[in-house]
Amino acid sequence: MVQPIVNRSQVPLDSRDLETCQRVFDKLSADFAVARDSDEAERMASIIIELYRQGVRDPNHLQSMVEAARGLFEPSGRPPAAR
Repeated sequence: MVQPIVNRSQVPLDSRDLETCQRVFDKLSADFAVARDSDEAERMASIIIELYRQGVRDPNHLQSMVEAARGLFEPSGRPPAAR
């Protein structure tokens, strides 16, 4: 019998997965003063979920990857100034 190949990105996230993503989102939102109902927040959440589905499970690594991509969210197209 042939078993279908199911990769991790096709498996629904469980409550632990969502809790990790939520913590990272909340931390980044607070650090960068991102309003929860903004377009930037939606993009940031989408990136967090996509990276998580691709296998980035460590919250610190996930946060650093989203921070690195944050320049893409800035209206000027430039990364934020170093903290």
